[in-house]
Amino acid sequence: QVQLVESGGGLVQAGGSLRLSCAASGSIFSINVMGWYRQAPGKQRERVAAITSGGSINYADSVKGRFTISRDNAKNSVYLQMNSLKPEDTAVYFCNLRTPGSGYWGQGTQVTVSS
Repeated sequence: QVQLVESGGGLVQAGGSLRLSCAASGSIFSINVMGWYRQAPGKQRERVAAITSGGSINYADSVKGRFTISRDNAKNSVYLQMNSLKPEDTAVYFCNLRTPGSGYWGQGTQVTVSS
């Protein structure tokens, strides 16, 4: 069974930065995609950024140039560096791991950006 544990959320002022971390444990297929999603109150969950085990990356248009995703394959971990945060970035952020035929979610971590 795969488990994902996120950390690094919190309260920050607009323009500030936060770094989210997610560590995966269990039996993990080496070819996978790790990513970050977020869900604001009353809104659908949306993908923020994703990175494949081969290093290919994509970002949501709303975070391009401000957020950076990275991963450490040896540690089965993924990170999200968030700079120039805006109030509209406020949401619960979820870590996601996708392998062929399976998908896993973390419990979520709250990010609140005050104006």
